Amino acid sequence: MPSKFRHVALFGKYQAPAGSADALAARQTLDEIAQFLTARGCRVTLERDSATHTDLTQYPTLTVPEIGRHCDLGLVVGGDGTMLGIGRQLASDGVPLIGINQGRLGFVTDIPLDAYAATLAPMLEGAYEEDHRSLIQGRVMRDGECVFDALAMNDVVVNRGTTAGMVELRVEIDGHFVSNQRADGLIVATPTGSTAYALSAGGPLLHPSIPGWVLVPIAPHTLSNRPIVVANAAEITIEVVAGRGASANFDMQSMASLLHGDRITVRRSQHHVRFLHPKGWSYFDTLRKKLHWNEGGS
Repeated sequence: MPSKFRHVALFGKYQAPAGSADALAARQTLDEIAQFLTARGCRVTLERDSATHTDLTQYPTLTVPEIGRHCDLGLVVGGDGTMLGIGRQLASDGVPLIGINQGRLGFVTDIPLDAYAATLAPMLEGAYEEDHRSLIQGRVMRDGECVFDALAMNDVVVNRGTTAGMVELRVEIDGHFVSNQRADGLIVATPTGSTAYALSAGGPLLHPSIPGWVLVPIAPHTLSNRPIVVANAAEITIEVVAGRGASANFDMQSMASLLHGDRITVRRSQHHVRFLHPKGWSYFDTLRKKLHWNEGGS
């Protein structure tokens, strides 16, 4: 059957130095997948930086914004970090994304590289599960003005500085005072981000269908400061009260050197990321595999 998707954009992981064994392997992988897509009637375009860094010149290229306007599917070959960056950029265009795992964990790039052909073939014909992931719209407000604005798919993290000592944070939800927290920091994570930094800091796992955020203190001074789940319709405000050198991180995007009185606001973005998974995909299967839970039983 011909592919349901006519124009497919291919994204690669290209952090390896040019000419290295990793770079050559990335080039070979992208070229092989591009040929696979072409054989199924897809028009293939490479994301421009992926093409440049892998020296693949035989395919047309587009920038990420151009892909958002012209392509009807994005195929990301890499790890979760690669997918996070592409997902944030394409969310407003509604382009669905499929992830082929060339990284380590692969919570959202969930198709094994060595099984991509058998897995992708039915998906291209329309046999897939669609999974929508919420995004955080985060801002740093200083004296009433926005000095930093970014989307995050995983989390917003307010961290203490590199010097010894904690940071003191005032937390409000929908304008209501919740707590003053003295800790190494505070994480506001989406369900997607609940398997990232929030998990290592002791936070709960949130199923992607849950419309919520999880607030996870990092090494809190008061042990009764526990993770809490709140509705993602709420606006969360974190004010820096005390502590030196604090910073805010929006996924991998940073706003360093927060000042006392800076307010980090977190709200649900109007956009979401569309992931496509193989037919029969289950979030719990992903957790069991990636977190090495006991796979016994009937």
